[in-house]
Amino acid sequence: MALTPVITEFWDDPSLYTLDGYKSHGGYVALADALKQDPDSIIATVKDSGLRGRGGAGFPTGLKWSFVPQNDGKEHYLVVNADESEPGACKDIPIMIANPHALVEGVIITSYAIRASHAFIYIRGEVPHAIRRVALAVEQARAAGLIGNDILGSGFDLNIVVHAGAGAYICGEETALLDSLEGYRGQPRLKPPFPAVAGLYASPTVINNVETIANIPYIVGRGVDWFRQFGTEKSPGFKVFAVSGHVKRPGIYEAPLGITMRELLDYAGGMRDGRPVKFWLPGGSSVPMLTAEHLDIPLTYEDMAAAGTMLGTGTPMMFDDTVSVVKAVTRWLEFYKHESCGKCTPCREGTYWITGVLEKFEHGHGSSEEVETLVTLCNQISGRSFCALGDAAATPYPAALKYFRDEFDAAITTSADEQFNPSASYVFAEAVSR
Repeated sequence: MALTPVITEFWDDPSLYTLDGYKSHGGYVALADALKQDPDSIIATVKDSGLRGRGGAGFPTGLKWSFVPQNDGKEHYLVVNADESEPGACKDIPIMIANPHALVEGVIITSYAIRASHAFIYIRGEVPHAIRRVALAVEQARAAGLIGNDILGSGFDLNIVVHAGAGAYICGEETALLDSLEGYRGQPRLKPPFPAVAGLYASPTVINNVETIANIPYIVGRGVDWFRQFGTEKSPGFKVFAVSGHVKRPGIYEAPLGITMRELLDYAGGMRDGRPVKFWLPGGSSVPMLTAEHLDIPLTYEDMAAAGTMLGTGTPMMFDDTVSVVKAVTRWLEFYKHESCGKCTPCREGTYWITGVLEKFEHGHGSSEEVETLVTLCNQISGRSFCALGDAAATPYPAALKYFRDEFDAAITTSADEQFNPSASYVFAEAVSR
């Protein structure tokens, strides 16, 4: 399957990040057309396109927009989630650096569609270059009359704020992001009410990912039929895939949804040193791993779900046979333990316990009982935590056990004084956390 550069088509143009560079490739033409349409017709166009959220959940974008109450007399807000912090995910940051005006144009069109007069772009604080690029794009658009009052004579007013986050992974969760924007500690909110009804400042709010919003100018400008010629019926369009790990040419590859990992791997030059694929993750560390036998499954939301995993952010990480699955899973759990906000018990305590037990296996001191104890711990977290961070923490181990149980069995000690003891495990975990 051939690559389909759309968002990435002109990334080789060093001036693309500027207003003039973006306009030279047709930028802001879609905005002018959109402002002549009824806002509801734009929502209908995005809904008909079948565009699904590119932040990981894959929720239909147009449907999310339609949830915002209209004529309710309240201020409406658009918030762009640019807090890309998932281990292995790196596709929104390159978009913001190389093509920030596609994001800004998408923000303006989306705000017009949902009738929002204020928009916020919440960017991960550790990527100052991306923050500078997006801030420059906003200022250039404002100076050109594309942001502000009476945009292009349409009567539509919009202000855009670029906000730098403080570095917490939890703020990638949409309601924690809202709390952070409001000046509070970033912690997830109880839902319902959902952001579409009571989001930022208790007002109707749409929260979308960077890549999702960057798609909007192309869909509005080129039409539903054009967009649906890519991908599949249930997963239409194209995707910015960020392939990383043990490949010869890690990088960004924009392709139709439905391409296989084997095809993407070929574009990435294959595995380093010709080594075999041991395992891979389709979309960041929060989705269950797959093995070489799954390389020919189409990368779509529905096919990945059928395979027991998720497409997630569409940022595949490839691992060869030199990697210890036990060590990899332990590193991911250490990350989730560190980034847990501590608001709910399953995540706060569960990540602490899982990490402690996993580190025993990493050092060859596990027990057969603890193999099942980890399963129980994951089951106690999954679906019971306040937000998806807990679910993400409970994801790596079950899949690793399913495909690579032999590696955990190899780390089991048989000495009587190191056999499973719940209190001993707690003491060990407590020592590790220090």
